[in-house]
Amino acid sequence: MDEIVCVDPEDREVGVTSKWAAHTFPGRLHRAFSVMLVDGAGRLLLQRRAPTKYHFAGLWANTCCGHPRPGEDPAAAAARRTFEELGVRPSSLVPCGRFRYEADDPESGLVERELDHVFVGTYTTPPSPDAAEVAEVRLVTPSDLAAELGESPWRFAPWLPRVLELTTSPGQPASGVVVGRRSSSANASGAIGRAK
Repeated sequence: MDEIVCVDPEDREVGVTSKWAAHTFPGRLHRAFSVMLVDGAGRLLLQRRAPTKYHFAGLWANTCCGHPRPGEDPAAAAARRTFEELGVRPSSLVPCGRFRYEADDPESGLVERELDHVFVGTYTTPPSPDAAEVAEVRLVTPSDLAAELGESPWRFAPWLPRVLELTTSPGQPASGVVVGRRSSSANASGAIGRAK
């Protein structure tokens, strides 16, 4: 697996580790990014993570997420990975802030301990997803997505609510910690977590 950058809570680099080691309990705080792309009608491009993903497989998430390589700028990593996963080159990527979150995936036994840099952007070419990464894509309005998150949060990656908040609410403060866990049952209790 790729090497990723370990950080302290202020996003200062403290080392490098393998992706696997960072996501094995108890996990290590590491730098990540999340991208939300918006079409010309203001709809959000979501992806459903492939069933073969190493953790949080099969869940709906934002357009793209991943980890910068050592020495790689988060914005450059976000653009690179969006193209690798979806065949889309964002027309623009604007930083929306960053947040720290923790999540446990009981299905895989792996964990997330990320400091997530969030970007919103636009695109003009149709997605061409890599099936090894993305099971399917869809477009949804921000209000419809917010409603779905409230009704069936277990269908979504635990970081998505905060990404949605940051990418659709300009000026929203990006501080705080989000904690959550994936529910293995079809009820909302504890599925997404809360902001501290």
